[in-house]
This record gives sequence, C-alpha cells and structure tokens, in this order.
Amino acid sequence: MKVVILAGGLGTRISEETQVKPKPMVEIGGKPILWHIMKIYSHFGFNEFIICLGYKGEYIKDWFNSYYLNHSDITFDSENNKIHFHKNRAEKWKVTLVDTGDKTMTGGRVSRIKDYVGDETFMMTYGDGVADIDINELVKYHKQHGKLGTMTAVIPEGRFGSVNLDDNNNITSFGEKKDNQFRVSGGFFVFEPEVFNYIKEGDDTIFEREPLETMASSGVLKAFLHTGFWKPMDTLSDKIKLEALWNSPEVPWKVWDKKVVQKVKALAKLKSKKKVVNKTKNKAKKGLRRK
Repeated sequence: MKVVILAGGLGTRISEETQVKPKPMVEIGGKPILWHIMKIYSHFGFNEFIICLGYKGEYIKDWFNSYYLNHSDITFDSENNKIHFHKNRAEKWKVTLVDTGDKTMTGGRVSRIKDYVGDETFMMTYGDGVADIDINELVKYHKQHGKLGTMTAVIPEGRFGSVNLDDNNNITSFGEKKDNQFRVSGGFFVFEPEVFNYIKEGDDTIFEREPLETMASSGVLKAFLHTGFWKPMDTLSDKIKLEALWNSPEVPWKVWDKKVVQKVKALAKLKSKKKVVNKTKNKAKKGLRRK
C-alpha cells in the first residue's frame, strides 16, 4: 500500500525555520521530520511513498538525492563517464516526489497525485506530525469497517495543568495538562481511490473542508481512535519540545527502535500505577474527612 505525504505548505507559524526550507525538512535530532514520519510507516512494512511537493520543493528533492548518495559506497569512473553505487545503506524506500504547485491547497495536492496512486487503497498523512500509532492496526480497522475513508482521531495535549481540589477548595495536588478532551484530526488517513471523486474544486480545494465534510455527512468516513502519543510541529515551541523528547531516553514515536519502545511501555505502566495509587489515596482522604 502506498503512503501519500502532504509536504507542500508554507509553514508560516514556524517561519524561523521555513524561510530557508519547507516545514517537512525542519530537523529533529539531525533528521527532517519527514524522515521520522517515513520511518514510522517503514517500521510496519510500508516503504512506497508519494510526497506532494510545493513550497521549496526542490529542497526536498536535493535532500533525497544527497541522502542516498551519502549512504552509499560510490565509484566514479571518469574514463567511461559512469557512476557505480555499492552497498547502499539507506532505507529500502521507493519515493516518488511530485510537484503539486506552490499555492495549491491540500485537496488540490491530493487530486494531482491520483495517477501515481492508481486504483488502489492508499494511506495519507501530513508532513509535520509524528505519533506512536500502530499502522497495522489502522489498516486492519479500515479494512474491517469497509467505508471509504478512515481518519485517525487524537486528543491534543492540553495547554494548562489541572488543579485537584478537596471539598473545602484546598489544593491537594497538580495534574497533567489535560484540559483539552476533544478529539481532532491527527492525519494518518486510509482511503479508497473513490476519495478523488470528492475533490471538485481543483487546486483551490481544501481537503479538510468540502471533501472530508461531505464524506462525514454521507456516512462514509470512520474515526480510528488513537489514545497514545501524537504531536504536530506547528510552531518553534513544538520543534523545541520534539527535539527535547528526541534527546531523552524515551522517544514516543521511535517505534522502529525496540529498546526505546520497551522503555516507553515501562514508563507508561509506571505512570498508570502512580495514577491508581493517587486515586486510592484521594478516596481514602475523602473518606476520613466525612467521618
């Protein structure tokens, strides 16, 4: 199954970085966030990518060219005007880079890669967000419900930490940032090829508007509920947070590294146990006050 990645937007909210490069090329841990997204899919066996280029698309083309060149042993045969590649150490990816226009909207970009997708089910996501999503479970869910499309629905991190109070308004503890409990689109879509029929305004079509809204009202769009890690890189602050996570022992989206995955799972279990203990303590305190 092919994976389409939207990588053509301007990235105006992270202009500190995108004045010289497209947002998917902003680096986390020395690699573009686009590379991180592709590594997530590749871990689950999906290695064929169609990347929709737009703003500074040549930067992405140059990067892939240099990436494969720098991960290979090379013989330059000037006498016969040939270059021989040996022992390519790069990922076994098949990457199609498609110029979809500098000012084209998301729906228009999707429409422009129709011929590259062909008449088959495909996946799609944005080139600026990472998650610890199980891609195999996502695809399995899509095949089971039989609808036209599947969208991963996530709960974004809250902006404010919670304050826990007792019956007399005494502050008993502080909680995690969980003020936002509404689910939003996290990308990581799966679509049947009929989705192209919903794009009717050409390059001016915003995919998240009429196409998705029409699909939703027609009952052909399902949500895959993801409760794990998900984070977009919309601002410089987001980039800094992702960079800090990458430099920590537990990198939530680094699903291709077994050791890291084990650490993340162990940390999640520890946090879960602490929550249970805290809830038990709070209940006990309330019981004592009532007496």
